[in-house]
Order: sequence, then structure tokens, then C-alpha cells
Amino acid sequence: MIDGLTLAVGAAAVALAAWCGFAAYRDQPTKDWHFIGMAMVTLLVVVQLAIGVVLLARGEQPADGTGIFVAYLIGAAAAVPAAGFLSLAERTRWGSVTVAAGAFVLAVLEVRLFDIWGGSAGA
Repeated sequence: MIDGLTLAVGAAAVALAAWCGFAAYRDQPTKDWHFIGMAMVTLLVVVQLAIGVVLLARGEQPADGTGIFVAYLIGAAAAVPAAGFLSLAERTRWGSVTVAAGAFVLAVLEVRLFDIWGGSAGA
């Protein structure tokens, strides 16, 4: 995988989690600006998904197995959009908490993607 992109997605996810967490602290629901932030993070994840699929199609293999790598890629791509849809149903501060949690989950998934691809082995 491209380490810089994984780092960018992780950093964007942490920033989104902090932003939505602050909104929840201020007792605010998710607003249009939050959804724009979710869209930007999701766009980065979709680019990562496409690159991961291309790398697999070229014959490159993750260190810990293709199946688990694909599962984490799909999970990463679904984390923020799922949280965003759930926040639409909960138009209170808890919607912001949901997005913050989803973004934090994405950041953790990025760390695992890095490890699964073999980043910790000195990529």
C-alpha cells in the first residue's frame, strides 16, 4: 500500500473524530460542514480502496493475507458513511458522537491495514 495515503486517511479520520467530538461536547448535532468533512474522508478511503484493488490485481500480496486485507479495505470504506447515515437518524449530539466514533474506528482500521500490508515489517 501507499504509506503516505494510509497516513493521510488516518490523520483525516482523527481530525474528523475530534471535530465531531467537539460538536458533541458543545451539544450540537452533525451539520452540513460535518457531512462535507465526511465526504472528503470517504473520498480518500475510496481512492485507497481503488489503489488496494489495483495492487492486488497486479499480483502484489499483503503480508498477512489477501482475504483479511480486502475485508479491512471494505470495512474502512464503510465506516464513515455508515456513521454518517446513522447520524441523520439521530439529530442530537449523539449523532455527532456516532460520527466521531465511526471516524475513530476508521483511524484504527488504517493502522491495521498498514500492519496487514506489511508496513511494520519495514515497507
